[in-house]
Amino acid sequence: MGERADDIDVQDAASRRRGPTRRFEARRHAIIRSAVVEMNRKGVRGMTLGEVAARLDLVPTGVIYYFKNKEELASAALLQGLESFDALVAAGDGARDASTGLAAFVRAWFDYRRRVSAGEADEIPVFNDIRALNCAPVNEAYVQVFRHVRTLFSPGGRLLRPHANTRAHLLLSQMLWAPAWLRRVEPTDYPRTAERTIDILANGFLGDGAAWPKVRSLNLERAGDPSAQASSELFLRAATELINEEGYHGASVERISARLHVSKGAFYHHITNKDELVAACFQRTFDIMWRAIQAADEVGGTGLEVLATLAATLIERQVLGAPLLRSSALTTVPEGLREGLLEAFDRVSYRFASIICDGVADGSIRPLDVNVAAQTLTAAINAAAELRSWVPGPPEAVAELYVRSLFEGLVSPVS
Repeated sequence: MGERADDIDVQDAASRRRGPTRRFEARRHAIIRSAVVEMNRKGVRGMTLGEVAARLDLVPTGVIYYFKNKEELASAALLQGLESFDALVAAGDGARDASTGLAAFVRAWFDYRRRVSAGEADEIPVFNDIRALNCAPVNEAYVQVFRHVRTLFSPGGRLLRPHANTRAHLLLSQMLWAPAWLRRVEPTDYPRTAERTIDILANGFLGDGAAWPKVRSLNLERAGDPSAQASSELFLRAATELINEEGYHGASVERISARLHVSKGAFYHHITNKDELVAACFQRTFDIMWRAIQAADEVGGTGLEVLATLAATLIERQVLGAPLLRSSALTTVPEGLREGLLEAFDRVSYRFASIICDGVADGSIRPLDVNVAAQTLTAAINAAAELRSWVPGPPEAVAELYVRSLFEGLVSPVS
């Protein structure tokens, strides 16, 4: 039986006026935990107070007693999550060098995930929908976390800002993407996986004696009717941009149509419903990634040359403003679509791992965990969509700095 709003203890209400009681704080924390589960399932805009309340056997007005609306609850959950995440970053504070600081943070993060899986710690919300919430305190808290991560690479501000920001963005993107693939790792293996991740992030991909290869240009254009393709590409690009910015629920028919200066009828000419829209945006992303893989294979070279060319092409495309749909958007799509889309990302990552194996075999890529390395590359490509927010400069130069930081290692000397 759900708790009625007028059944809430009057004495507790009076105590609240004097200051939060232990009971009040416990219930408030339980509501935030429930909200985090729903936000991680459906995103900020997809979460409802009714679903949050149902997890606690409450009626929605029982939640409103603690949080006046969904936005206030989402803000509280995100702020608490950012505080927890920042505490993990603090594990690297005071390290003697960037390598030690990075390792301490990554180990702390994986250990926290182990404790979450054992029911010993609260889940941290994904931060994909922070922009969609448009809450200044939450935005500022995220920026402060970013700055904290940046100090791991540049204690005392000794590293030039573009390099420090690039490395901070890469590291954050890895940790935020990892829960999507950790579902395939036994929690008892998290410490081992943490060490493999640290090795790849710190030391990069290059084999002994291997130099940064000449990255070749790839043609990703499709054959067919150019006019029809141009119309479809513009439409799906606009939808992709909006979903990346505001999540599934923020990309309305009206906003997509307004961005393209077309009528709502034009939307339904291309797509019959919103689920079909997000599926088409993801399919566009997968098509582009597979065309890049095939084109890089055709150009040929060592495993490192193929991988670097592939990564540089996709990342430069992101930075230049022809974005791929971020894998982080998966948290905001309907659950019925999500599993199939995760499998499609897994197939791309599996192919990345195969190319990395080729590089290890020919010596151009050093021995490393190819599965973790493939996920590292997937995360970096997706996160490049937001790179310009953190690293200003000519797009081509920004993309090259980002790619080389990944391949040469986040603690490598700045060339």
